[in-house]
Amino acid sequence: MDYVIRPVRADEWQSAKVLRLAALQDPVAPVAFLETYEQAVERPDAFWQERTAGSSETGGGEARQFIAEAPDGSWAGSLTVLVERPGAEVRFGAGADIHQAHVVGVFVRPEARGGGVAGELFRAGMDWAWSLGEPLIERVRLHVHENNPRASAFYRRIGFVPTGETVPMQGDPATLELEYAVARP
Repeated sequence: MDYVIRPVRADEWQSAKVLRLAALQDPVAPVAFLETYEQAVERPDAFWQERTAGSSETGGGEARQFIAEAPDGSWAGSLTVLVERPGAEVRFGAGADIHQAHVVGVFVRPEARGGGVAGELFRAGMDWAWSLGEPLIERVRLHVHENNPRASAFYRRIGFVPTGETVPMQGDPATLELEYAVARP
């Protein structure tokens, strides 16, 4: 694998925007993301700047976006890890009375799939979550659409297990998002 996996930098908001818009145009986007391309493309630059700065290495918040950068500087994929603390606002799914991290926004460009990029992004994101100081993160969770078997198989392969918790899909409550998690090693 010739990619460098690293946290996004605050000044890279334009590249973060381009990658997110590409993700939202992927054929599996309707079952992989809660946002549509049409919604995202209408967002002002200030939104992308704030979002990228908040999840950058210098953002100081409890979110971190990791990217896979090719030797030519292009981005092959990304994922974001959000820290969820007891009593704080839960972005998706049920709240918990534990300190946990939530993986969101997983995307790898089609031409980079199958080469280990997703696994390395997860390794970086989970290593970051486990490295946070007291109070320690007790588990890392994510949600996957019930009609996304490829993603489900990948998550299981890297150690995530279904928790049994489900959330109705936003905009289509007849379908479900399934929660998967991995406990602190």
